[in-house]
Amino acid sequence: MANLKELRNRISSVSSTMQITSAMKMVSAAKLSKAQDVITKMRPYANKLSELLRDLNENSDTSHLNNPLTEVREVENVLFVVISSNKGLAGAFNTNIVKKVKALAVGSFKGKNIALSTIGKKAHEVLENKSYIIDGDHDDILNDPSYENVAELTEVYMNDYTTGTYDKIVIVFNHFINAGMQEVRVEQLLPLEHQDETSDESQGNNLSPDYIYEPNQEEIINDLIPKALKMHLFKAIRDSIASEHGARMTAMHKATDNATELRDDLKLSYNKVRQAAITNEILEIVAGADALN
Repeated sequence: MANLKELRNRISSVSSTMQITSAMKMVSAAKLSKAQDVITKMRPYANKLSELLRDLNENSDTSHLNNPLTEVREVENVLFVVISSNKGLAGAFNTNIVKKVKALAVGSFKGKNIALSTIGKKAHEVLENKSYIIDGDHDDILNDPSYENVAELTEVYMNDYTTGTYDKIVIVFNHFINAGMQEVRVEQLLPLEHQDETSDESQGNNLSPDYIYEPNQEEIINDLIPKALKMHLFKAIRDSIASEHGARMTAMHKATDNATELRDDLKLSYNKVRQAAITNEILEIVAGADALN
């Protein structure tokens, strides 16, 4: 059994850890509130843009558009846009992303030439040592996740697709559901595809309206496609940021609870050892007194 000094040191250490995790929880809660507000306000616009583009395509003969971003070709080279975080201590947030990438590599995309473009240091640090081709890391975007920065990166992906560097580009990210729940999603960025009628974006909108086009349908659709792609990636990154703060807040809450429980157990052990030591001292005094008599 540990002595009193060791138990006091452990209690002090656990208490310090508990204060740190509690502070990190409160910081993450504050950041989550802002990130959740951003993604909640963004989703209606992103969904409406996707819905509008889908309706335009459904009401037209898209074969004459000749837009390279909608061209479907045989898949040989695939790019995974992997969105994680720059910081740890977020539970299974980053681990789940890495697991999904590995599962895709040996599952749906087995036999394909796979390259990774990482947004977030944590996934990059793990995956670069797993014999994957890393075609760019864009960790700085998470420090300033503005639409302008994401739009520039999307332009790079669009250029890679139109030049034939990749035949398919998919995004792997954590979708924010609530503070305690995130879901790893895999969404196709290129070629541009639209959600079907059973998706969240299209529920309740099964009837496609008639449009009057000005100047013309082809020009409108070709102008909307890059905007839709940029918004798609921007929404995925913002989803991931909100998910990260939610995951970290939950992880720090559990860590604080565990530290509190451990501290209480250590205090109980400390009191038992202290009581035993006092009892032994009393017994020694009594025994000494008896010997003198």
